[in-house]
Amino acid sequence: MHNARLRRFLLPDLNRKFVLRVVLVALATLLIFTQALIPLRIEGQSMEPTYRDGGFNLCWRWRYLLSAPQRGDVVAIRFTGRRVMLLKRVVALAGETVAFRDGVLLINDNPIKEPYVRTPSDWNLPPRVVAPGKVYVMGDNRGVPMERHHFGQVEQERIMGGVLW
Repeated sequence: MHNARLRRFLLPDLNRKFVLRVVLVALATLLIFTQALIPLRIEGQSMEPTYRDGGFNLCWRWRYLLSAPQRGDVVAIRFTGRRVMLLKRVVALAGETVAFRDGVLLINDNPIKEPYVRTPSDWNLPPRVVAPGKVYVMGDNRGVPMERHHFGQVEQERIMGGVLW
């Protein structure tokens, strides 16, 4: 009896009910992983140590459906199409002034504690105001020269969603 149940589980009858179940599971999977949870393979070191090069995560597309990104959120940003996305942290919001002085992030001329940054930097960046409808993003790995980073103001509509973990 145990063998028969195992055989039925591993080799089910190919009837109409089974085919319908397979089609429904495939459609649900397609919808979930194209519309709600987008799989991400992390390439690069700009978000280390928070997210490691070669790691895997999911972008929750509906995270900002009813609210806007907040300072400290890690977001997936549409870079080109939906195939290439950047993983970055929101450090400043629209209307705020952002600057770096000797590696210290300043928002509206106030130093910001960034416990996720493990490697100190010597970055210097003159003050700039974040435009309406945009957020200022950058990676957590500040131990490399500023010139090697993609960072700056991003239109909120380019944000695909938030990272799950």
